[in-house]
Amino acid sequence: MQLPKSVYYYWVKHMDDQTRKNQWLVDKVKSIVSKHKGRYGYRRIQVELEQSEGIRVNHKRLLRIMRLHNLLCQKFRNKSRQKYRSYKGNIGKVAPNHVNRHFQSDQFNQLWVTDVTEFALPIKGQKLYLSTIMDCYNSEIIAYKMSHSPTLDIATDPLHRALNTHQSQLNQLVVHSDQGYHYQHRSWVHLLESFGATMSMSRKGNCLDNAAMENFFGILKQEMFYGVSFESYTSLEESIHEYINYYNKYRIKTKLKGMSPGQFRKHTLKSA
Repeated sequence: MQLPKSVYYYWVKHMDDQTRKNQWLVDKVKSIVSKHKGRYGYRRIQVELEQSEGIRVNHKRLLRIMRLHNLLCQKFRNKSRQKYRSYKGNIGKVAPNHVNRHFQSDQFNQLWVTDVTEFALPIKGQKLYLSTIMDCYNSEIIAYKMSHSPTLDIATDPLHRALNTHQSQLNQLVVHSDQGYHYQHRSWVHLLESFGATMSMSRKGNCLDNAAMENFFGILKQEMFYGVSFESYTSLEESIHEYINYYNKYRIKTKLKGMSPGQFRKHTLKSA
């Protein structure tokens, strides 16, 4: 290559110095990756470094370091999907779509979304169902329930808890769902009417009309379910409880100014 010997040794020393210079940052990043079980990409790690450590680092430098040390998030590479459909035709009240894919709200308890999803382990004849209610203002899961059968209670029990908890703070509440039989049932309709809330429903067979809730289910399954082996449904339930608590309290969102849904709620109420 006809490279001068002095130039060669200069770059050898320069690369060694650069490695040592970055080692403290690598250690910090490894700590955050471990803390969040590999669920964070470089953008969230950049935010956490600045918020919790007071460290500002260019996102390109951070991405380069994470690639070099194999610290990039691997959770979203699995493309497998499980889809639960609760639609059984028009068996009750079908409400108009008042949301029309506009999932932004101006305050708490103004727009809630809800749905039921399914988990299946390689255990014959068994499944687990999760019903959740999310406040679209801060993407917080305000109530949820799990069951081994998709009965009516799996939808109405979380709704009842959420309404009772926030009944003095409802702001012309709209509750949006799909057209599953749970949400057409008179028990669901009467419960919403008793609290003065408005029903809203997606169009039949259109998951994008409830994209906010579908997005949460996608994140949950990618970050704690797909690619993980569970020995029993009991351990799966424990992991879901742990994840929802983690999601509400600790998992930061860039759209919430680098705060978790729970932190954003406290910050907003404190500032009000």
